[in-house]
Amino acid sequence: QVDVTAMARLFSYVDVTNSGFIAAVLTIAFNPLFWNVVARWEHKTRALSRAFGSPHTACYCLGAVILMLNCVRSHCFTEAMKSQPKLEGLDCHWAYYLGLAILAVGTLFVISSFLALGFTGTFLGDYFGILMEAKVTSFPFSVLDNPMYWGSTAVYLGWALM
Repeated sequence: QVDVTAMARLFSYVDVTNSGFIAAVLTIAFNPLFWNVVARWEHKTRALSRAFGSPHTACYCLGAVILMLNCVRSHCFTEAMKSQPKLEGLDCHWAYYLGLAILAVGTLFVISSFLALGFTGTFLGDYFGILMEAKVTSFPFSVLDNPMYWGSTAVYLGWALM
């Protein structure tokens, strides 16, 4: 016997039939699926490196596509948040500032990860044969194993609270 009252309460606050919500869920699921499939395909075939004339150019182009897809995902997420009902308990200054603090910490992790890895390290350069000289162990990797993922999650959580 499973108690589903908590889930029922959650779904009473979220309109899962809203087109903005559906678009956000689809873009959130699609983005990592897309870049992992493309990167693994490149690793096996080197097709993008050949098509663009070099692995660096191909990696930069894939990175640009990933950035554009992330803009679409962020837009869909924002629109979904605007169209969903807001919990009364979160409609206050402390929730806004908590969300802002979580967003700031997430942004710190994302930006510091990018600076530590560089463009090709961030955007799947290893699948293109572009390897770092050594494992990155400086901040934020000294604090978290996957600071880019945790940071992105924190950004969206903070955004949702705000």
